[in-house]
Amino acid sequence: MGATTVTSPSCSIAATIVAFLAAASLLAASAASPVPAVYVFGDSLADVGNNNHLLTLLKADFPHNGIDYPGKKATGRFSNGKNFPDFLADNLGLATSPPYLALSSSSSANYVNGVNFASGGAGVSNATNKDQCISFDKQIEYYSSVYASLAQSLGQTQAAAHLSKSLFAITICSNDIIHYTKSSSANKASTPSQQFVDTLIQSLTGQLQRLYNLGARKILFLGTGPVGCCPSLRELSSTKDCSAEANDLSVRYNAAAASLLSDMAARHPDMHYALFDASAALLRYINQPAAYGFSEVKAACCGLGDMNAKIGCTPVSFYCANRTSHVFWDFYHPTEATARKLTSTAFDGSAPLIFPMNIRQLSAM
Repeated sequence: MGATTVTSPSCSIAATIVAFLAAASLLAASAASPVPAVYVFGDSLADVGNNNHLLTLLKADFPHNGIDYPGKKATGRFSNGKNFPDFLADNLGLATSPPYLALSSSSSANYVNGVNFASGGAGVSNATNKDQCISFDKQIEYYSSVYASLAQSLGQTQAAAHLSKSLFAITICSNDIIHYTKSSSANKASTPSQQFVDTLIQSLTGQLQRLYNLGARKILFLGTGPVGCCPSLRELSSTKDCSAEANDLSVRYNAAAASLLSDMAARHPDMHYALFDASAALLRYINQPAAYGFSEVKAACCGLGDMNAKIGCTPVSFYCANRTSHVFWDFYHPTEATARKLTSTAFDGSAPLIFPMNIRQLSAM
């Protein structure tokens, strides 16, 4: 005789409760917003605490990070306050999607309200900050398990409907560009810049296709900013100018990503996207600071050394009194004020900064 599998009553009850809570959350979110949830992927610009759970040097769970966050507490965000996912959620009328590594440790994890997989240090390439972060491929692998969980708790049809209305926000590649720019001349000779960009786009093509295969239908893609203007790269120049090489790579990557997304939308008529040209948008603040309420566009607010760019923001670092006047918080990351303005432009702006539609329009589809 075959073995009989006996399900524990307590396990059955727990599973029923999780499914009920997931369904209730889904109904509540659907009533409140056309977008029921946000699933976030990317790097430190979007990390809301995943790296807190890793054995890594790439952390921000200590002062002076979070000095302007509610409760003045460091949360793992690489910022003095809120970051892009926070302002995106605020604009959508949703709660910020929690970090995956905090949720996944719970037996009653509810993924219906959104999840954030972003990890400080991550890049398109798995080699970028290897073993120090959750790579983009690994983030997608984690999302795959979330997809399976949603299908189990909601049913395949309802899970697919839920995900098709949800927003998939992605910001990735700044770290790849920084690493390439800082690499040796020999490395650049063996991998010319255009080949470097082409290789990244080849990887990105497969990554975005996997997300589509796992239910992503509304994609918000944030192109890289003018990476060469971050204090860390400016500080390498004797004139403290932006790195033309890094900024050129950002422009080329953003253009290639735009082409990739356009091709995907042509192949998949049920997929829609918004691409935000963060490079062009942030350069406006840098080139015309007074027009956007800034007075310091070169130096970091928090850090040590020349331009506060030699050492990152740590408990022993100096930090500026007026964070709203600075474009950059530390040697790589924007201030809360910068993140708020950029998100506002992406939400309600127009071409050429965001195209073929803005976030509000994408959300309503």
